[in-house]
Amino acid sequence: MNEALKTYLETRRSIPANVMTEPGPDRDTIQEMLTLATRVPDHGKLAPWRFIVFRGQGRDRIGARLAELASRKEPDMLAERREQEETRMTRAPVVIAVVSTAGEHPKIPEWEQVLSAGAVCLNLFMAANACGFSANWLSEWMSYDPEALEILGVQPGERIAGMLHIGTPGMPPSERPRPDVDQLTTWVE
Repeated sequence: MNEALKTYLETRRSIPANVMTEPGPDRDTIQEMLTLATRVPDHGKLAPWRFIVFRGQGRDRIGARLAELASRKEPDMLAERREQEETRMTRAPVVIAVVSTAGEHPKIPEWEQVLSAGAVCLNLFMAANACGFSANWLSEWMSYDPEALEILGVQPGERIAGMLHIGTPGMPPSERPRPDVDQLTTWVE
């Protein structure tokens, strides 16, 4: 068994996006992470996903538009929540949207295409860790709001599989209870 990989999988944890700090990955490192992320099962070689990378001032511009939308939808928003909305895209140095482009196909079920996009999210998470960064895979309200999707650059018929926040950890990861595998497993022998 590959002990380094086993140790990684035994200790893999998310760092909350709001405690990530600079530096984030540079453009070349992001490109490397995206290349690694695409090495997933992909029935029919459709590549039923794409990426939108938010970094630098782009995070500020998109974040301000999303905060404006949230305020319009919830005019009585509390100050704490307003601040959360204003900083949603700037919590981590880089935010990468993994967009599922899954659709009807004569031979490849849409469900398999969606699962492939999920696999891309996990690979991107692990690629960020392999490059020395922390990651947090989130979806949040804007992944499901039609107006927010337009602001993010998601096209009609596409869906966000995950928003991966990537940066340097600002705190050590904490453990959480994990599922009891025995309770989730049926053996057929």
